[in-house]
Amino acid sequence: MTDHQPGLDDNIATLETHLARFRQDGIQNHINGKDVPARSGETFETRSPVDGSLICTVAKGGADDVDAAARAAKAAFPAWRDMKASERKAILHRIADGIVARSEEIALCECWDTGQALRFMSKAALRGAENFRFFADKVASSRDGQSLPSPTLMNITTRVPIGPVGIITPWNTPFMLSTWKIAPALAAGCTVVHKPAELSPLTARLLMEIAADAGLPDGVWNLINGFGEDAGKALTEHRDIKAIAFVGESRTGSMIMKQGADTLKRVHFELGGKNPVIVFDDADLDRALDAAIFMIYSLNGERCTSSSRLLLQDTIAETFQQKLIERVNKIRVGHPLDPKTEMGPLIAKDHYDKVTSYFDIARSDGATVAAGGTMPESKGFYVNPTLFTNARPDMRIAQEEIFGPVLTTLTFTSEEEALEIANGIEYGLTGYIWTNDLTRSLRFANGLEAGMIWVNSENVRHLPTPFGGVKASGIGRDGGDWSFDFYMEQKHIGLAIGKHPIARLGA
Repeated sequence: MTDHQPGLDDNIATLETHLARFRQDGIQNHINGKDVPARSGETFETRSPVDGSLICTVAKGGADDVDAAARAAKAAFPAWRDMKASERKAILHRIADGIVARSEEIALCECWDTGQALRFMSKAALRGAENFRFFADKVASSRDGQSLPSPTLMNITTRVPIGPVGIITPWNTPFMLSTWKIAPALAAGCTVVHKPAELSPLTARLLMEIAADAGLPDGVWNLINGFGEDAGKALTEHRDIKAIAFVGESRTGSMIMKQGADTLKRVHFELGGKNPVIVFDDADLDRALDAAIFMIYSLNGERCTSSSRLLLQDTIAETFQQKLIERVNKIRVGHPLDPKTEMGPLIAKDHYDKVTSYFDIARSDGATVAAGGTMPESKGFYVNPTLFTNARPDMRIAQEEIFGPVLTTLTFTSEEEALEIANGIEYGLTGYIWTNDLTRSLRFANGLEAGMIWVNSENVRHLPTPFGGVKASGIGRDGGDWSFDFYMEQKHIGLAIGKHPIARLGA
């Protein structure tokens, strides 16, 4: 006898039980341990991309709400900073326990709010719990420094938390990305004002509830819902907020840097990508095919690390593309809560319009729409997985971040040409190299302009490693001690070990 595997109807029924309270009460802001409406009294609606139906109303925070949250975070900072490491660690572990306990609720709500397929979101909550456990276990060592003795001094370094920080997270996999940012901030001893994307507020609210239930002190973590031009701008300009961690578009990152300039705000940006996967003719082509398809069509293509440019050596390009077209046409597009679905709807109408506009752009520039390029009839924002071939490196489809289930293929003859094409864009987040030539992989990785590179692999996240990009793809790194480098200040202390000569002026 096997365990019952919930199907679409079961998942919809379970989701409805979780959404009932949101539909009745809406989503409030959370400031200094209390749920509060926006001070203006304004709300906005969050709707599901699956069918456009109303999920609930959400408090529309503005400058006054951000000010209250920032002041609460500032007031709570000294006690949280000075709390025993063992106590902070225990709280973060309890948050992880709470995430595991509510993982089904988180996954279903995330799918309904974002359109992501359950087959990928079902494990997202558990990975979020791993983030909290990883940084919980690093609390005790977060302030460790170095001993750097000189002839006259015992020089030691230590780290101290920077203070209240603002965290602005995006609408794609919002739960996971919230845990990536908030867990290390809390482990470092910082307090937080979190502004989630207005298009996907549900799981940020669930995470806030879990933290409160875990015994997080009031004011340590505050949640402000709202729009970038109001709440986001106020957060990036607020004098009590010492740093901003942001995930989103490169253009928005530039705006945030300008807004934070007057207060000398420290910034950490994880921004856009137009990432190449380079397949040489000596590679394991079947595995390369699987990886290339997974990294662009999973998560609806709405991921910064997607392999949106496929560079094929000309000797294998035709055969590889034939197999690729066959596979792309078989990807299952459907309701995100159906366990069989591989691709759900895009997040919202504006984004749907942006992604689908590239179908005509590709055709007008002379590329071939080899698969997809169409939209199935539906109430939701569904797009068929799309493949462009016969593209040139200078085409918009090969230069601009589409951020959808759209793959552009290019061909190359030599390693030098491949590197030139791969680097010939403004972004530099990730790169994927497929070859069985070890020296070539080392040589190519050394020349590739990207913050993260995988050889003979898709993107496999390992928490102790640095995550981030170069060029227009970002500033700073997440992961391990690299996170603490952002959320903490380095402090040097020099202790004299004797009576070294001191110059005597005016003696």
